[in-house]
Order: sequence, then C-alpha cells, then structure tokens
Amino acid sequence: MTILRVALNQTETHPSYIALANYSDRLEEQTDGRLRLDIFPNETLGAQAEVLQLLSDNIIDLGIISGSQMENLSEDFLVLNMPGVFDSVEHQMPVVHDPEIVGELYTSLEDSNDITVMGGFTQGSRHVYVKNEISSLADLDGVKIRVQESELNLAMIRALGGSPTPMAFGEVYTALQSGVLDGAENNEVSYYTQNHYEVAPFFTNTNHLVGLDYMVASTEMLEGLDPADRQLLEDEWINTYQDHTTLWGAATDEAIEATKAGGATYLELDQQEVKDALAPLADEFLTTPVQRELYDKIRAAAPEQEG
Repeated sequence: MTILRVALNQTETHPSYIALANYSDRLEEQTDGRLRLDIFPNETLGAQAEVLQLLSDNIIDLGIISGSQMENLSEDFLVLNMPGVFDSVEHQMPVVHDPEIVGELYTSLEDSNDITVMGGFTQGSRHVYVKNEISSLADLDGVKIRVQESELNLAMIRALGGSPTPMAFGEVYTALQSGVLDGAENNEVSYYTQNHYEVAPFFTNTNHLVGLDYMVASTEMLEGLDPADRQLLEDEWINTYQDHTTLWGAATDEAIEATKAGGATYLELDQQEVKDALAPLADEFLTTPVQRELYDKIRAAAPEQEG
C-alpha cells in the first residue's frame, strides 16, 4: 500500500479539505485500496514555509501552498499573484492547468528544490469591503484597508486609491470594530466565516485579485511511483481541482446569501476603472522578459479575448 501524506493549512470543513478527501477516495477505489492520501489539516505538519522544506526533503509527499510562499522560491511565481492577471476563476483555472502556459514554471524548482507543482486550487476573487458605501474608486481615497504584508499587496491598494494597512488576519475584526481599519480585502467566503460583514457591511466588487493555492509534490516521490500510479494521481488531480472549483462556488453563493441576510450590501464598481488603475503595476513588478512573457500569455487567455 502507498499512502501519500498531504499538508493543508485549512480546516476539515474547507472546500480544499473536502476536495482532497474525495481525491483520496477515488484513488483508493481505483487501486483497490493500494493508493490513498493521508491529509493533515490545520497546519498539523507546520506552517507553509516548513511544509515546503518537508516536501523538498521528501519527508512528506504533497502540500497545498499559497502563491505568496512560492514567490520565496522563485520570483516568477509573482506573475500569477499579480492583481488583475486573472479576470475570474473561470479564466484562472484553465490557465493554471495549461502546460503550454505554466509547464516550465511548474517544473522549474525540480533541480533546485526537488519539488514539482501539479496545479492549483482557486482562492476565489478578492474584493474590498468597508464601513461606508463605495460607489467609485474615488471614494477609497485615504480609506484604511487591511492587506497581507507584501510590497505587491501594498501597491495594489495604493493603486486603487486606498491606504494599505498590513495586519495579521486574526486581528482584522477587532480593528474594524474599533476604527483602526476602515475596511479590508478578501473573498466572500472569508468575509462570511470571519464575520467581517458585521463591522464592514458594504462589500464592493473590485475583483482586483483572484487568489491561488498550489498543489506541490515531492519530485522524488513522483519519480518513485509506479508509472501507472503516477498517471492515475495526475489524472485524478484534474477531477480534484474541478471538484474544488465547484465546492468553492457553492461556498461563495452560501456566503453571499448569509451575509446579505446579516445586513451586508453588495455594490458594483466599473471593472474597467479597476483594470486601468491596476495596469501600471505590471510594469513596476514584472522585471524580467520571462515574467512579462508569462503575464502576457495569461492575459491573452482571458475569456473576453477569445475568438
């Protein structure tokens, strides 16, 4: 029997855990119990930086790793974290599983770190939510918005007109409640599960970023698998990320319904205004020909440019 250990930083109720559990069930069923996953949620195996080291050392087999962590290994992963690089989840998911676009990036760490990227789970579209109504980007002028601590995230909120305020995620509710923050940026699921709608009731559709978690594998593990088992692992990964996308969509719909029932108001912004505001960040942060080429390939794959 082959048991592959998977590190996850989410709970057992999160779409990522459910999709991975379904993945394991399909692998086990198709191999008569010979191949399955052992999933360790809630950062049981350590924070993501530690998990990357464990993968590199072939101590564990698979891990779900955020895009910002991958940037620490290769600056080229920054491209897929750029605000505005993806228009939607529907744009993102085909791209991050298209070997013509991301194949070289996903294998680029095999020699240096002994890890291979298999694909990704969406984190959904991220938007701005605040205490007072926002009807245009001009209304964000000086508004204190919580961001994750990175130069790219700070620049993103500045580009939208806000005042970026780095802060730990767990401190956001109290900071919104006390007035230290005027708002934050995240997806609908976190808006709901963290109860942020109680203290920032205006959710504005900026769609400035579509977040991504990667499925990262130990290269040594992959190369050591029976070829048929490796093929099955890769084939069933396709069903897994599609399953996750469906689960994420359902969780997003549930979150919107629940937060509206709790008093939240959802507002629309001119998406072209947002895109125009974010566009200069590409020239600022994409500093190599490889990064620029990858960015351009992703933008060319946007649905509205088809045909």
